[in-house]
Amino acid sequence: MKKKILICDDDQGILEMLEIVFNEDKYEVLTEGNSLRVFECIKNFRPDLLILDLWMPVLSGDQITQKIKSQPDDAHMPVLIMSASRDGGEIAKNAGANAYIAKPFNVNEFVDLVDKLNSEAIT
Repeated sequence: MKKKILICDDDQGILEMLEIVFNEDKYEVLTEGNSLRVFECIKNFRPDLLILDLWMPVLSGDQITQKIKSQPDDAHMPVLIMSASRDGGEIAKNAGANAYIAKPFNVNEFVDLVDKLNSEAIT
C-alpha cells in the first residue's frame, strides 16, 4: 500500500516540483496551496506524512504543526517543515516538527529524509 503525503506550500512551483518527485509508485501525494484547508485535507486524505512550508499566509507551518501535535488523533503523524528562514530549524523544532529541511534543498536529500520519516512512522 502506498504511503500518503500531504504537502502544503503557498508556492505553486514548489508544490508541482515535489508532486513530481514523490508521486511515484511509493507515494500517493496531495498538494494544497491554501494553509486554511490543511485540516480538512488531513481529515479526508489521512496522510502518513505532512510536509509544510514554514511561512505561509494566514496559517504558518509552525501554527499548523502545534495544532496537529496537540490533537490525539493526529499527534503521531510525522511533520516535516521546510523554510528559507535562517531560524526555521529552531522554529520547527519548537513547534514539535519531526524534521526540518532548509530551502533551497537538495532533492535527493529531501527524498531520503521523507523515506526515513515514512519508515519510522507508525501506521
